[in-house]
This record gives sequence, C-alpha cells and structure tokens, in this order.
Amino acid sequence: MQKRKLGKGKLEVSALGSGCMGMSFGYGPAADKKEMISLIRSAVERGVTFFDTAEVYLCFVILE
Repeated sequence: MQKRKLGKGKLEVSALGSGCMGMSFGYGPAADKKEMISLIRSAVERGVTFFDTAEVYLCFVILE
C-alpha cells in the first residue's frame, strides 16, 4: 500500500482511504454495526490506515 504524508509532520497514512459517513448516517439508516466493524477490519488487513470519520459534513451547509 502506498503512503502519503499529512501536512508537514511525520504522520503517514495509506494513499487509499475509507469514508465512514455512510456507516452511521448520511445516506439513510445506519448500517449493521457488525458488518461495518468487519469492513473496517478487512480494510486494515489490506493496509488502509486513513479513515475519514468527521461528523461535520452537513453542519456548515449554507441555506439560502
């Protein structure tokens, strides 16, 4: 798995990442917890270390 440095620090993450918003909300009802844990574990086994877990995606939507 290729790696990428974040910012000017020494932190490296996998070049491929996983967005986690759809696991709990955002695209309908929350997914099955056991299935999502299995998905994350499978990704880690394949070298994924970047998981986008921010919960602010919809907080800053400007309504006109």
